[in-house]
Amino acid sequence: MASDFSRASARPRIFYGWYVVGVGFLAQIACAFYLSSTLSVFLKAVTTDLGVSRGAFSLMRSVEHVIYAALAPWVGGQLDRYGARWLMVIGAVLSGFGFLLLGQIETFWQFASIRVVILSIGHAMVCYFVVNVTISRWFVRKRGRALAIAHLGQGISKVTISLVAASLFAIIGWRHVWTVFGLLLFVLVAIPAAIWMRRSPEDLGLHPDGAADLAGPANLSSGAQPGSSGSPARDDMGAEVTWTRQEALRTSTFWLVVMIFSIVDVGVAGFNLHVIAFVSDMGYSTVLAASVMTVLAGTQLGSGLFWGFLSERVSVRKATGVMFLIQAAGLTVALQTRQLTWLYAGFFLYGSGLGGAQVLQEVMWANYFGRISLGTVRGMSLPIILIFAAAGPPFFGYLFDYTGSYDLSLTIFIVVQVMCAGLTLLVRRPVKQAGSS
Repeated sequence: MASDFSRASARPRIFYGWYVVGVGFLAQIACAFYLSSTLSVFLKAVTTDLGVSRGAFSLMRSVEHVIYAALAPWVGGQLDRYGARWLMVIGAVLSGFGFLLLGQIETFWQFASIRVVILSIGHAMVCYFVVNVTISRWFVRKRGRALAIAHLGQGISKVTISLVAASLFAIIGWRHVWTVFGLLLFVLVAIPAAIWMRRSPEDLGLHPDGAADLAGPANLSSGAQPGSSGSPARDDMGAEVTWTRQEALRTSTFWLVVMIFSIVDVGVAGFNLHVIAFVSDMGYSTVLAASVMTVLAGTQLGSGLFWGFLSERVSVRKATGVMFLIQAAGLTVALQTRQLTWLYAGFFLYGSGLGGAQVLQEVMWANYFGRISLGTVRGMSLPIILIFAAAGPPFFGYLFDYTGSYDLSLTIFIVVQVMCAGLTLLVRRPVKQAGSS
């Protein structure tokens, strides 16, 4: 009895996993510097000043996605072996210098080279993939809320960054805005990751969710089946097993989830880069167009926790289907109007759904394939998803160059989201074949 009491009193009041979430939160703020939606603020200024078309500018963004995709399997393996700590530190330092160099460029080839060669590599080592896999290792029962809290960082950054960036480059020029981003990366990511980021709770003698022992519901590695005592009674939360690359690739679940998020991300990546241009082409100023982006980002910020908690209470595949339908409804409203009030309404709906995109996808992968091999599995899925996403910016850009508007590309995006809402209902937890290692 006394020994039980001493062990309980020795446990820290705050589970260390929440420090990991805190680092993830800061990293998600900084990761907004790389985003297509942030780059969208600079699209017109950069293409005008450097003399390039929107299609060529979009193609540069696609190459960034391809580089990120190529690095994902290596990053996933490093995460499973060593964790995120030094990956994030090195990536943040590399990216910081890359952003500083962007403040000095004079030609488009310089701009594109730095983005593709330096920032793409730094992005792969710092951002969502690394953060999400690490947090998913620290939590099981509270995975949805932990991921959602970390993603609040992205939401806060998205709410403010469009207006801040637009205002800053009106004062200091768009080149020097990148310099500000570079300095912030050192402060927000490199230092906190070096101090607090750790690979898994087991490395510190702890258990997921801060459970007292491995027999509780936080541990699924014992082989507990869904609905058994001590495990969540959900059809998408199963036993914690080890998956090799070959075993995961042989499951229909892997390919169905990859297909769903791949084709949706064509539209997400494409529209994010062109969203401010979409609004400003209606005759609104860049700052006013950025305010529409702020509405979108604000609803993402406000809805992320909702989707996180929802994923802990209902099947994640059903929650994901609803998310896609809400996004489709919002884009339909935005496409049918040129009035600012209705644009705000449409982007409010779209952002409400988009707030769950990263959270629900990561919960889905972790729930279906477990914590142990998550870096490996995500390292295989991410390149495919990113290659599809890479097609989004030039798809929107060149289709705009050909038709003179974004109407056709947005209509296709809406149809895809409705289709994927139905496909999510077909996803089931994979079963590892007997005798597999």
